[in-house]
Amino acid sequence: MFGYLVRRLLATIPVMGVVALFVFSLLYIAPGDPAAVIAGDFATPEQIAAIHKRLGLDEPFLVRFGHWLWAVLHGDLGISIFTNLPVTQLIGQRLEPTLALTLTTLVVTIVFAVPLGVIAAWKAGTWIDRVVMIVAVAGFSLPAFVLAYLLILAFSIKLDLLPVQGYVSFHDGFLPFIEHLILPSITLGLVYGALIARFTRASMLEVLSQDYIRTAQAKGLANDQVLLRHALKNAAVPIATVIGIGVALLISGVIVTETVFAIPGIGRLTVDAILRRDYPIIQGVVLLFSAAYVLVNLLVDVSYTLLDPRVRY
Repeated sequence: MFGYLVRRLLATIPVMGVVALFVFSLLYIAPGDPAAVIAGDFATPEQIAAIHKRLGLDEPFLVRFGHWLWAVLHGDLGISIFTNLPVTQLIGQRLEPTLALTLTTLVVTIVFAVPLGVIAAWKAGTWIDRVVMIVAVAGFSLPAFVLAYLLILAFSIKLDLLPVQGYVSFHDGFLPFIEHLILPSITLGLVYGALIARFTRASMLEVLSQDYIRTAQAKGLANDQVLLRHALKNAAVPIATVIGIGVALLISGVIVTETVFAIPGIGRLTVDAILRRDYPIIQGVVLLFSAAYVLVNLLVDVSYTLLDPRVRY
């Protein structure tokens, strides 16, 4: 196992290298000139050229990439163009809301989506199965921002049960903390949970058709033993895979959800940086999300050995 982990970690180096090259190239691929944005609409060409020189935008691509990559390897993601603050500091200030929203969504979604997928497979062809699949298809098809506004309209404006927007830190009270995360977590969780529920159902249907399941039923085992000890245990590996793949969907949903609910997290920071063409922040956030996704995939691979004893590395 240790050797496998070392090989996987070494394999992430070229992957992150390609990601770093792409992230840095955003400055050249994206339309618009950050120097012109900083200078304003009435700036002269001389003023724009001076800003180019100050930011190093007049240097060759490979030289700038080398300087940027060397700084990244030392934990320096650059300086924000507009705030003149380190990007690592800005990300650190916004990290708590994003982690809180992501973790609560992940936990709640798995707790509800996996059992729903199991029940739908066990009751395949019945009205229970149809209801679960209708909800799953609707959740996966409905845009996150549309669902967010519908939830705000229902629970915040009409019923006045939950706050419309904002975020309260865990240190300022557990109840306000949870209240501000309920609607954003439902918004993210319905989309993410729909994917998990549908895939869980498909995996369970495949396992439930195997001979050893029929043998277990013929031996008189209770339904919960057949489902949990035999079927779900053997369907756990593909379910874990889709949970890991769905993290990319979760990360993209965080950006939209934080914007709608005015949560001061990394997603909101990203949107603000894109609107202002603050490329150091954009580069730092994309690099961070990419590293997080690579780490999640590694953890999913490691989880295979815990879910299935037959898997060995």
